[in-house]
Amino acid sequence: MLKSLYIFCLLIFPQLFHAQEKTENKDVKVGLVLSGGGAKGLAHIGALKVIEEAGVKIDYIAGTSMGAIVGALYASGYTAKELDSIFKSTDFQTLIQDNVPRSAKTFYEKEDSERYALTLPFNKFKISIPQAISGGQSIYNEFVRLLYHVKDIDDFSKLQIPFVCMATDVETGDEVLLNKGYLPEAILASGTFPSLFRPVEINGRVLIDGGVVNNYPIGELKKMGADIVIGVDVQHGLSDRESLLSATEILLQINNYRTVRDMEKKSALTDIYITPDIKDYSVIDFDMGKSIIDKGEEAARLHIPELLKVAAQPYLQRPKVSAARIKDTLYINELTIQGNYNYSRAYIKGKLRFNVDDKITFNKLQQGINNLSATGNFRAIKYELLNNGEGVGLLLNVKENPDKMFIRLGVHFDDLYKSAGIVNLTRKNVLMDDDVASIDMIIGDNLRYNLEYYVDKGFYWSFGINSRFDDFNKEIDFDLIKSNFDVDNNSNIRKINLSATDLTNQVYVQTVIEEEFSFTLGLEHKLLKYSTKTLGQLDTIANPSGTGNKRTYFEKSNYYSTYGQLTFDTYDDIYFPTKGLFFDGDFHFYVLSSDFNNNFKEFSIGKARMGGAFSLARNIYLNLETEGGFKWGISPITSLDFVLGGYGTHLINNFIPFYGYDFLSLVGNSYVKAYARLDYEFVPKNHILLAANLANVGDDLFRTADWFKAPAYSGYGLGYGFESFIGPIQVFYSYSPEIKENHFYFSIGYWF
Repeated sequence: MLKSLYIFCLLIFPQLFHAQEKTENKDVKVGLVLSGGGAKGLAHIGALKVIEEAGVKIDYIAGTSMGAIVGALYASGYTAKELDSIFKSTDFQTLIQDNVPRSAKTFYEKEDSERYALTLPFNKFKISIPQAISGGQSIYNEFVRLLYHVKDIDDFSKLQIPFVCMATDVETGDEVLLNKGYLPEAILASGTFPSLFRPVEINGRVLIDGGVVNNYPIGELKKMGADIVIGVDVQHGLSDRESLLSATEILLQINNYRTVRDMEKKSALTDIYITPDIKDYSVIDFDMGKSIIDKGEEAARLHIPELLKVAAQPYLQRPKVSAARIKDTLYINELTIQGNYNYSRAYIKGKLRFNVDDKITFNKLQQGINNLSATGNFRAIKYELLNNGEGVGLLLNVKENPDKMFIRLGVHFDDLYKSAGIVNLTRKNVLMDDDVASIDMIIGDNLRYNLEYYVDKGFYWSFGINSRFDDFNKEIDFDLIKSNFDVDNNSNIRKINLSATDLTNQVYVQTVIEEEFSFTLGLEHKLLKYSTKTLGQLDTIANPSGTGNKRTYFEKSNYYSTYGQLTFDTYDDIYFPTKGLFFDGDFHFYVLSSDFNNNFKEFSIGKARMGGAFSLARNIYLNLETEGGFKWGISPITSLDFVLGGYGTHLINNFIPFYGYDFLSLVGNSYVKAYARLDYEFVPKNHILLAANLANVGDDLFRTADWFKAPAYSGYGLGYGFESFIGPIQVFYSYSPEIKENHFYFSIGYWF
């Protein structure tokens, strides 16, 4: 009878007797297995805080995906409290989106990225879809920084706590055990969720998230030698149809078909099985990180008695785990570049923006990597920091982007150019390495084009060619024409429809310093036409037998000039800046003209704009700017005078936006303007905007010192802005007290 009872208990409570056997072992090894689960994996941190509090010493760690990330950091020496601080202060949304900061882009790339809503590879005249939303570069940069203190450990069993993680071979479907190599790269591969992140190539194998084949690697943990297994499982079961609201959730559901079945066996093999209650969170709810960490802590506290019992087990003497420290500065004394074929070493070094034997910060290193990433010329940029005497060697392994041609699309509406759609074709490596050619075809109420060719030489002088055709029609006061051109004074005409056409061709050289400064020298040809059919239509009414509907030209000249431009730009966003400084100075010397009005003399035009954006309080930002311009010389040419009025971002020539007045309202050969805008981002990507501008406009303001006088013109605006996927959507109501008029300005999409 007693024997039968013993057998019965053995069958029903096997873990009880199993634990007793371990207790008798004088060298009990404790293993920790952490499952994958995206943002839900932040619960691992809360569980680790309780495990530490109970006094449990971990001997081995195995993890997958987010479990691999948390596990690797813990194995490298970070405490649970430190991990809590790191993850709560991390902007996961920014890291996942992998948006390269604007400061990392050259001026050519800044303009390029602020023009199009959609970019797609266009190889062999076939449109393809990118492999993933994100390349994972920003996350990799952060892993390198956080794990710098273990940079020379390529055998993960040599970490302070031996560690392994899982990945999946995307070609074969095999599970891949990662226990050697470069730790930041290994955990990036383990967490590369399909469609969200681009696959990671390690030792010739293309790897994705280990959760596809093994999301709870308890078997690998036991092979390491774990006697007691503590598991934190943040997976969830199968979701119902109401919960499958995104592509990410659907992909996770497909993977969970097998995982749910596997966990029935794996959970039974886990001695202390911690399952946080996070069913109400999704794998992308990183903004709920604090709550998820708290859920992990709550779940672990339910197992305090078991954890205390494990902590009381006899252990062999273990070395004390030393705390990890994030290093702030680096002394890079060697640079090795691998994988570059179409882009020279000089080009890559120029983008990094630091020299060998420079002492730099981690931020400076990451800025250099971001500069490379911003070019779009590299599909993957992986780098390792290795001990090299008194400093470190930077091993940079790049994988060039095989996509050399792209098609880009965008839409826009504003009150000057009306509706327009843009189709862009971009080709890289057209004539030589490091070059890019681009053509915009803009179709809508006004046909336009923009052709650019640019050779980027990094540290050295770059070279560019631009050709732009611009055209718009606008009804304006006839007095504006009469005051600037020699036309018949017809007192019966108050308004005319002005057609403005501009064809500009430029060739230039440019050097860029630290990405923020650019200095440009160039030659320019401009064909400028101002005309109207209004006068011809009136002639037809007065003289029905006449030719009628004839176009009258006020200007139809070619202008040839040399120019210089100095630009400094650290704005974090061109449309809704929250920080940074801006300066743009331009000087044109006009030396020759076809002289349609027979009044050309050499003259110069200079203008400058400067400003800054500042944070006043949480989500409240102030943008202050001032600008001015003048004509130098005695030439009576008025075609290139400054014209203020309207609203816009990329207005051509010397057209200047000015709230309170319609487009093309205030004219003079010199002007000064001050501008202020208060931006309240009341919810993400939604802005309430208050704006004011003041100006003096006239002829020879600087010679007569009239620019010192109180502003003669002012305007105020109240608006709303929304950051949409097609670009900013903005509507402004403006008013000017001088003319007692109000205007509404509308803008939809990126300006082009």
